[in-house]
Amino acid sequence: MSDTWVQLAYLAAAVCFILALKGLSSPRYARRGNWLGAIGAVLAVVVTLVADPLDHMALILVAIAVGTALGVPAARTVAMTAMPQLVALFNGVGGAAAAIVAIVEFLASGDNESKGILAATVFTVLVGSVSFAGSVVTFLKLQGLMTSRPVVFPGMQLLLPLTAVVAVFLGGLVLSSRETWAVMALAAVSLLLGVLFVLPVGGADVPIVISLLNAFTGLTVAASGFVLDNVLLLVAGTLVGASGTLLTRLMAQAMGRPLTGTLFGAFSGTSTLGGGQASDRPVRSLGPSDVAVMLAYAQRVVIVPGYGLAVAQAQGALKELVDLLDERGVEVSYGIHPVAGRMPGHMNVLLAEANVPYEQLKEMDEVNPELPSTDVALVVGANDVVNPAARTPGTPISGMPIINVDQAESVVFLKRSMRPGFAGIDNELLYDEKTQLLFGDAKDSLTQTVTALKSL
Repeated sequence: MSDTWVQLAYLAAAVCFILALKGLSSPRYARRGNWLGAIGAVLAVVVTLVADPLDHMALILVAIAVGTALGVPAARTVAMTAMPQLVALFNGVGGAAAAIVAIVEFLASGDNESKGILAATVFTVLVGSVSFAGSVVTFLKLQGLMTSRPVVFPGMQLLLPLTAVVAVFLGGLVLSSRETWAVMALAAVSLLLGVLFVLPVGGADVPIVISLLNAFTGLTVAASGFVLDNVLLLVAGTLVGASGTLLTRLMAQAMGRPLTGTLFGAFSGTSTLGGGQASDRPVRSLGPSDVAVMLAYAQRVVIVPGYGLAVAQAQGALKELVDLLDERGVEVSYGIHPVAGRMPGHMNVLLAEANVPYEQLKEMDEVNPELPSTDVALVVGANDVVNPAARTPGTPISGMPIINVDQAESVVFLKRSMRPGFAGIDNELLYDEKTQLLFGDAKDSLTQTVTALKSL
């Protein structure tokens, strides 16, 4: 294949990636965006395989087969609640792959590489290793294999910056001496830096760090494109790095906290903490038939979904409930908080599985002005994103914009228990006289409410 056709194919793949990102910015076009991204990736791989003769083609094909055999079942069978940790793992693998490729290129080139290529190699090894190790820690936190609370030990405030300084020093040593041991030591120290970088992050801050590490991986891919003289890697990595950076910034804004507070808040006591103890304070509870009556005779209802909806896989039952209310002439909308769930767009994807009309999904800034004239705010498995503690200084979520369900005439919480949300703090709204709680599995509670509503 001529170089012209290769570059044209790479250009087509790059355009697919750009259009994919554009499509993923809207729930309506997200599926199309996914397909365009997949088409671009397949085109890039095929062109790379056929453009020039490659050594060890059999091993490459075996690696592709093994990756496909592992990746397809994982993507098809993973529960929606486990999607964030799967994304973290995939992101970490990308960072590790970029770092390994850079090391292999360094070992193969000897003393022939320019300073610019060496600098790109150092950057790829350092940031790729940090991304891999940090992503593994975020996976362990979200999977429950280690505590989701911030992990801080004596001396960590000094060890973290010291490790970063050592990594930078080793990077400079690679540039000046081109020693093999130096690049290996750089990889090892960078892995330690990645672990130390993520350990102090806890609770609801973990998804923000996943987004940041995703940006790191994109930058390493871009740098590896420079190392390999591959324009497509440079373009794709830059797109991922830029979009990941913007997403991280938007998520930090949605939490109402600076990114430094997310990363280093545990050292000053301002990090979100992870699940706390269940409360034994008295609350007002009701049954499914009571909820059905409240909803049936309401004029406007706002539903705020959260992680508990995903855990219960209750999106189908919720959609059935909303359809019945629509038939009764009740105006229903969904209030979607930017960080509801465990990753950006978590609730959008979950509700799309149940074929909820996009028109009913409203972002926080759009739904908040409607809440003072809302009869019932139905909170399904959410806590932190509606917690008025965000308006109080000194709490782990202080300053975080929330959905103002406390401004509705009545509030109904569907909760499994009185345990706090992911931020680990109690919600005073649960004890307000306008609030009532329906305890139990969200899917069972909604199904019973649907049954009761049909009998009215």
